Amino acid sequence: MKFRPCIDIHNGKVKQIVGGSLRDEGNQANTNFTSELDAAWYAGLYQKDRLKGGHIILLNPEGSEYYEETKRQALEALRAYPQGMQIGGGITADNAAGYLEAGASHVIVTSYVFRDGRFQKENLEKLVAAVTKEKIVLDLSCRKKDGKYFVVTDRWQKFTEAALSPQILDELAEYCDEFLIHGVDVEGKGAGMDDGLVRMLGEWDGIPVTYAGGIGSPEDLERFEKESRGKIDFTIGSALDLFGGKIPYEYCKTVNNVNKP
Repeated sequence: MKFRPCIDIHNGKVKQIVGGSLRDEGNQANTNFTSELDAAWYAGLYQKDRLKGGHIILLNPEGSEYYEETKRQALEALRAYPQGMQIGGGITADNAAGYLEAGASHVIVTSYVFRDGRFQKENLEKLVAAVTKEKIVLDLSCRKKDGKYFVVTDRWQKFTEAALSPQILDELAEYCDEFLIHGVDVEGKGAGMDDGLVRMLGEWDGIPVTYAGGIGSPEDLERFEKESRGKIDFTIGSALDLFGGKIPYEYCKTVNNVNKP
């Protein structure tokens, strides 16, 4: 179990939002925190502390009036910490290589692979052909419906037909290096993790998985380790003191130090 740091960028600013509140219309989101510092500052901090494998997420879609500034911030962060962070938000087979050349260790993709609510295997194969599976992180962020966890796309606004299961994870693991999975229903609320989702992921044996959503205290983190059997990594956004929360960043760093070989 390791701490993976994050940099979420919305309307050209480093922010932490309530995940399920994000809307393309009007570039709106319920915001927990807006930083006065830019994305490159956070990337430099993570580099100094040798925290690898975190993610940068562009939360504005291409076409938004804020997209270019959000992208500029993301590229500055990649330059500040080359090969140290992954990047997601609007990734396709056409632009993935450009982000890797700019310094990303991996590209993170959801909507391109789950388009119009359905799994688009041909798009995933195009992406693998463009950058190889070793450079791909599949974002399987999900929301609960009818007792199952369904992958959601387009900044978590649209449900797909894909429900998470060990079989789906096995199948998709053939095309990527890692999974990133937000429990969207609890994301940004700091009111506790999605226990059922964490247990499911902890019981699966496969490629690395990073979970995000609802971890709001050191006690939550201890429970997360127990429920996940210490097998999956975690990221913390709004609850981290770097972003106005109560969990000390310094505490999260110690998790990685303890687990170093």
